[in-house]
Amino acid sequence: PAKKLSLKKNLNEEIECYTERKNLMPPVIDRDKCNACGICDAHCPLDVLYLDGDFLDVRYPDECWHCGACRQDCPTGAVTIEFPLIMLGV
Repeated sequence: PAKKLSLKKNLNEEIECYTERKNLMPPVIDRDKCNACGICDAHCPLDVLYLDGDFLDVRYPDECWHCGACRQDCPTGAVTIEFPLIMLGV
């Protein structure tokens, strides 16, 4: 029973956080893996990512739809998105 209460508490906290911020997790770029090829920048439908020379920036994190195009198309696996439980329907 304690685990269920703990999970429920964590989920409720996440719902509150999601409701307040609306957008919890933009793409995360692993700078060690990123080769600045620009594919993620080119494939992002909302221009959330911006490649400036050798530096990839998450320019507009609040605009991210979490569609995953940047993550799926990254040839080096440098882009990840950590979805909050509320977005996964858990």
